[in-house]
Amino acid sequence: MDTESKSAIILGATGLTGNLLLQLLLKDDRYDKIKLFSRSSVGISDVKIEEHLGDIVDLNNFENDFNADEVFCCIGTTKAKTPNKEIYRKIDFGIPVKAAQLCKDNGIGTLIIISSLGANSKSNIFYNRTKGEMEEAVIKLHIPKTHILRPSLIGGKREEKRIGELIFKQLMKVANLVMAGPLKKFKSIHPRDIAKTMVWLANSEYRDVIIPSDTIYSLARNG
Repeated sequence: MDTESKSAIILGATGLTGNLLLQLLLKDDRYDKIKLFSRSSVGISDVKIEEHLGDIVDLNNFENDFNADEVFCCIGTTKAKTPNKEIYRKIDFGIPVKAAQLCKDNGIGTLIIISSLGANSKSNIFYNRTKGEMEEAVIKLHIPKTHILRPSLIGGKREEKRIGELIFKQLMKVANLVMAGPLKKFKSIHPRDIAKTMVWLANSEYRDVIIPSDTIYSLARNG
């Protein structure tokens, strides 16, 4: 039986996971429009894509266009890429929380966000604390279908070279072989699994809000 086509918003489609998510949605017949909000174009020409370019640190700039059935937030930076803590917070806290507020204001019922393993609002580590505070702020807005993914180290090839991260990824490949039981959530995960799980969550009745890394991997097998 045919179902009505849906529209989706992706924040962060120029990033590794966001771009893989975009590729999945472009191939998915359930979606007929994909709105992209970013500072630069993804460089893909497709009838489904509607790009809105600008500074997404202030999503108020896009308030009138922020309408869809689902929102996927793949925004995230790193300490190495954004050492300034004020700017880091504007990105990793400000963008997802504003996206959640726009979902509430505009009646969007599905919001799926990539957070991070270790997110904890009580953490002494600034970066983990910021993620945890973001999660709490989003959850307080009570979007009907909210999912927050907490992946471990994300694998895959990035355009920019991060030497320390590359070395750590090689070590994690070895560590992954012995991680079992409670340690499974610490295994590195491929961004394709994250993207698959995001799509699956959006189209399922799954109710858990916080999705740890090992569960992300398991749910990706459903996609």
